[in-house]
Parts: sequence; structure tokens; C-alpha cells
Amino acid sequence: MENLKKSFPSRGGRHVVFDEINAVFPTGQSVGLLGRNGAGKSTLLDVISGVEAPDSGSVLTDGNISYPVGFSGGFHAMMTGTQAARFVARVYGADTDEIIRFVEDFSELGRQLRQPLHTFSSGQKSRLSLAISMAIPFDIYLVDEIGAVGDENFKMKSRALIYDRMENADIFMVDHGMKKIRSFCSIGAVLHNERLHIFEDIEEGIAFYGKINRLTKGPERHSKVETVKVPWVTRVVEGLWGRSRVDDG
Repeated sequence: MENLKKSFPSRGGRHVVFDEINAVFPTGQSVGLLGRNGAGKSTLLDVISGVEAPDSGSVLTDGNISYPVGFSGGFHAMMTGTQAARFVARVYGADTDEIIRFVEDFSELGRQLRQPLHTFSSGQKSRLSLAISMAIPFDIYLVDEIGAVGDENFKMKSRALIYDRMENADIFMVDHGMKKIRSFCSIGAVLHNERLHIFEDIEEGIAFYGKINRLTKGPERHSKVETVKVPWVTRVVEGLWGRSRVDDG
């Protein structure tokens, strides 16, 4: 991430979600993205994935990045679940039949998959979106609170699937459960006061997150906390929009 900024219109002008974010995450490490409610974690995932465009700056990668796992905003309400899976498979050049078989097996939605999406309950939509997202082979998966999807058996199956994907991919995870963050992530990234604070040790990131929680109450507010600088290795990265360069962390 290079000089990344994102804001939205507000009554007072523009609300800045984050600004001047610069970070390089090494391949082979999964990141736990932490922050108070309203800090902009989901917005940052949207920008990383390309769902949202940044005001300025760029996201560079040496692999292919998923859209936020579970995101279903691009599906037309009249599409069936099967059509949605087929659409995503074609967009990413994946084997259509293989993706549909995976979605049928993992989502456990049965005949509902052949019904229009507007007939799905919120839970069914979440199952479908999660299944489609994880069916596509990405190098980096953006995971936003997927533990809330389904009953306990489905949650366990979802966690097992993430572990399986981590054999060949990295995870950028947002979750309020520190046990889950510890389980999946080795690096901590805390979004606070429009800045991203990076920690090579996930425990240090969790401790910093706990500190800002104690300093403030309610939605994200701007309070002074120390910034931790982390040395990153040099790596070659390729831009999502055709740019390429060498970044020195």
C-alpha cells in the first residue's frame, strides 16, 4: 500500500477514513486487521480488493487478491445462486463446473441455489457468498468477519476451509475475536486515527489494540497514540492496474 487515502462526502465536507497509509506485507504472512468500530477496516479491505477506488495512492501486489470474502454486492437480485457462481467463475477464468460443484457442496443450500437471490435469507446469502469467494484460487484472501456465518458446524467448516487455503495463500483478516486472529494471523495491523500501525508480532498488535480501546470509548475517535515503525524487506511488487516497481520497506 502506497500513500493510500480514502474519504467519503459528509455534511461537514469530506470524512477521511484513512490517509497516508504506507505498508509492505511480506509473502507467506497473514495479517490481522484490527480497529475500533467505525475505524474503516471494511473500507480498507474494499480498497485493497478494488471494490472501492482510493482517493489517492495505490495498492500493489505480486499475486492476485480476492474481493472481500462473503461480498455479494455485485450480484443481481434476479440471478440464481448457481448463476452467481457461474458468473464469478467466468470473471476469474476458473472452471465453471468445478466452481459450481464446490459451491453446492460447501454452502449446503441444496435446491435453494436454483432460486433467485431475492428469495434468499440473509444467512443463505452469506453462505452462498462465502462459498463462491473461497471457491476461486487466490494468492491473498480478504476475510471480513466470516465467523458470524451459519450455525456452529458451518462455522467450524469455514475455519477449516481457511486453514486449507492458507497452505497456498495468505489471509488479510478482520475479526473482533482475538482468539481467531491469533489462530490465523502472524502480523498485526491496527487502523486508528486514519493511520495503519503495523506490528511484526500479532501479540504486539493485539496489545496496541487493547490500549486504544482503554483510552477511548464509543466509536473511533482521534486520540494520540504512539506509532510503531516496522522494517520490511525489499520485494518486487506488481500493480493491480498494470504498474510495477520495487519497494524498499
